[in-house]
Amino acid sequence: MEKMMNNNELFDALEALEEEKGIRAAAVLDSIKNAIAVAVRKYYNVGEDNVEVDIDPVEQHFRVCIVKDIVEEVEDPQTQIHIDEALIKNKRAKVGTRMNMKLDTRQIGRIAALSGKNLIHQGINDAVKAQLMEQYQSKLHEVVLAKVLRVEPRTGNASLQIDKNEAILFKNEQIPGEEMHEGETIRVYVNDVVATERRCTIKVTRIHKDMVKRLFEREVPEIFDGTVEIKSISREPGSRTKMAVWSKDPNVDALGACIGQNRSRVASIINELHGEKIDLVKYSEDPAEFIAQALAPSDVIRVEILNPEERTCRVIVPDHQLSLAIGNKGQNAKLAARLTGYKIDIRPESQMEEIDREEAERQAAMASEAEATEMEETLDEAEMLPEAEEPAAEQEADEAEVLKPDGEEAGGI
Repeated sequence: MEKMMNNNELFDALEALEEEKGIRAAAVLDSIKNAIAVAVRKYYNVGEDNVEVDIDPVEQHFRVCIVKDIVEEVEDPQTQIHIDEALIKNKRAKVGTRMNMKLDTRQIGRIAALSGKNLIHQGINDAVKAQLMEQYQSKLHEVVLAKVLRVEPRTGNASLQIDKNEAILFKNEQIPGEEMHEGETIRVYVNDVVATERRCTIKVTRIHKDMVKRLFEREVPEIFDGTVEIKSISREPGSRTKMAVWSKDPNVDALGACIGQNRSRVASIINELHGEKIDLVKYSEDPAEFIAQALAPSDVIRVEILNPEERTCRVIVPDHQLSLAIGNKGQNAKLAARLTGYKIDIRPESQMEEIDREEAERQAAMASEAEATEMEETLDEAEMLPEAEEPAAEQEADEAEVLKPDGEEAGGI
């Protein structure tokens, strides 16, 4: 630490920090100055206004002073200096003014080593962490270039260099089946930025569905400028991605813009994803039409929305394309369901008659149930009417009794 407090050593360290980590010297100066001031105040047991720290990396000027009040009678040697001693140092010194007592760098080194070393290190670390946090936040949810530094043979985790900083791409965040090699340049998606007491790190991945979105935004100008909009994405990393797109301009073909001339645009993204298949789907506000498009490459005969609130539907496909619609291990159907947000029940065409019969029976049962419910409600209303009239009849009889003379029998004149 004593060496670090040497002028040349300090500025060399600042230059190295900028070269190795991309951290500007100006970004850490305040933290270093504050840490040194805290260390000096602690060592001399003086107040905040009794220490001045000045660091100029351009002029490579480094100065630390104890500020003392010039007095005729010294009560506190740490913060006061006698006028006679002050005049020796400066002939213009006057009582009631203040004098800066410069500390030499060796003295600062001893102070740092004895009382402030940790504070100074912490100040630098905090400044570096804050600067990294600012850099990383600007990359959050974006795709960035990374250089593969090394790959761990045992775990498969890859160490990456991103703008002079190192990050880890864990094996479970890599596209299944891909192999990485030292010195290779790849693209990764910044999924999160995490700051701890010790450092700031970024979490990167190649399997997030939004990585595909960002790649298309980079590759397709119509997406970047907002003419073509990505409505939804579903992805099985390393295998297949479905992406629904829509054009705000009727003169611009959303699918054609994404595919590019001779498939150049989509091919570039497929190469980046190591051969992952990409199905581009034309988005529609009509759920039935959107679901039919999402099940491509299978043909769809009919889509029935069973319950819009629960988002369930039934899809009829040709018998010979049932397997294609469902996909290997159900992948095509699952991706279509995620893309549209609907639970999809896929049935072959040969079951259409049976399905139509079941649907007709279901509709008839619902109609009968509704009719029965309506009849019960009508009967309930009819039963309630006499109960409502009976008290009125009793009241009329009571009024008749009141009108008869005392002792007169019922029915008399």
